[in-house]
Amino acid sequence: MSSSENYDMENGVSPEKTLLLRTTSESSDVVSCVRFRMLRDFVTNVRKVIFETKLLVLFPAIPMAFAAHYYSFSRPWIFGLSLLGLTPLAERLSFLTEVVINTNCILHRPYRNMGGLVNATCGNATELIIAMFALHKRKIHVLKYSLLGSIISNILLVLGSSLLCGGIANLNKQQQFDLMQANENTLLLLLGLLCHTAPLLFNLSTTGPPKPNGASVLQLSRASSIVMLIAYVAYLFFQLKTHTQLFESQEDQDDDNDKETASIGFWSAFIWLCLMTIIISVLSEYVVGTIEDAAETWGISVNFISIILLPIVGNAAEHAGSVIFAFKNKLDISLGVAMGSASQILMFVVPLCVIIAWIMGINMSLDFGLLETGCLASSIFLTAFTLQDGSSHYLKGVILILAYVVIGACFFVQHVPFGKSSHESNMNNLGPGRNAVG
Repeated sequence: MSSSENYDMENGVSPEKTLLLRTTSESSDVVSCVRFRMLRDFVTNVRKVIFETKLLVLFPAIPMAFAAHYYSFSRPWIFGLSLLGLTPLAERLSFLTEVVINTNCILHRPYRNMGGLVNATCGNATELIIAMFALHKRKIHVLKYSLLGSIISNILLVLGSSLLCGGIANLNKQQQFDLMQANENTLLLLLGLLCHTAPLLFNLSTTGPPKPNGASVLQLSRASSIVMLIAYVAYLFFQLKTHTQLFESQEDQDDDNDKETASIGFWSAFIWLCLMTIIISVLSEYVVGTIEDAAETWGISVNFISIILLPIVGNAAEHAGSVIFAFKNKLDISLGVAMGSASQILMFVVPLCVIIAWIMGINMSLDFGLLETGCLASSIFLTAFTLQDGSSHYLKGVILILAYVVIGACFFVQHVPFGKSSHESNMNNLGPGRNAVG
């Protein structure tokens, strides 16, 4: 054993930490060898943004997706490569957005304790971009199912993985979390569920003439969307202005020590953020434009791809961040990321899409279909019961993950023609039915 290793052990420095310090030092030495400062800063930024992520292995899929589109490869290949390329981009987009916010002195102080909200907002950027392209191409069912899948993925898969990993990593501890924060998010989810259920129940309420028409469903959906937006704005005012003390936690105070060190400046991060957003936009357009061909070639439904595969890619940032915080026994932040992301999509992104579609003259309702709404309701109720006592263990995580597997299997075996929900398909099978709106 070398003298330096003896010195490290005598001073309580682990071999793993020593190796990490040496690796970092060697990397810094390589960067410092670059002669010109501008080039040196660029190399540092590339190393920080591109190479310091565990999803580095998926970055080659991005140029491959561009090449596949340029050389007119089969559309399923374009879809698959674009989907793989979106995975690391979603995680890096979240990181860069957080760097931009944290390095901005104007926003840093007031929102320092809003770690979960910031992480959730950053993580939902990819879903919002995909949703906007789906809306632009008038693929309403891809839009609705991808957002529905993101909600279910956050409250079952992301939260379940966090509880499972946190419980295993802290077997000798009783994991606790702030029940107040969990209850606020649960209330939002329940209100959102009511607003999504109302158009469906309105469609099912009349079995004979007069049948509800599409205009009535649209009016109800748009009114419910306005209610949800008002509720979410009220929640933000409650969280950021009047009751900030309820959302402060010790975990947020020492969060800076656990986060990835932001060695890049504000403008560098902002430029990288714009570049990543442009690339995500292009790949999202590829995904939306080729999803039907991929589903037909692979023999699976568009519903399964939209509800299961797309949200897993879009939730990469939330999934990674939430699990890491759970490992460190910081469940308040994990819940803030997972539940906060689900609440934001349900109460803000979905109604915002309805309003934007209204402005664009596109008919989009909140009727997601009977099976889809039932899965959403079951997921919300199961999560609410899981979090009701303010404590956690790995078994709760196992239950949530298994529930997600069941929902995934349900949509895997379901084959509904593209452009129709399961509710519309069932009505058609029963005979002349209602004309539900997208």
